[in-house]
Amino acid sequence: MNQEKLPGAGTALTMGIIAIISAISCCCSPVGLLMSIIGLVSANKTEKTYQQNPDAYYGIDNVRTGKVLSIIGLILSILALIPLILYFGVIIAAIGSGGGFEEILQNID
Repeated sequence: MNQEKLPGAGTALTMGIIAIISAISCCCSPVGLLMSIIGLVSANKTEKTYQQNPDAYYGIDNVRTGKVLSIIGLILSILALIPLILYFGVIIAAIGSGGGFEEILQNID
């Protein structure tokens, strides 16, 4: 039987790899979050295509690997996004209070 390459398998794998690389880099965690979501959606769609006719396609291993990488990238992106949100929260609080950083630091002590 002649099997075809599973459409979307490469996309899921690529998005998973990009998600991890973006999550690890210093300020690209929002990009990693977006890429991991795209990778998960692509992997789920491709798995459904494979489950409809498993004998017609090959390459499900790439889909599963891409899904795992996308999940790892999602977790890393969320963990990297938390300090970024806190950082900008402090800046917005300092601007909103009008006193600057010195006043905020004095209130902490």
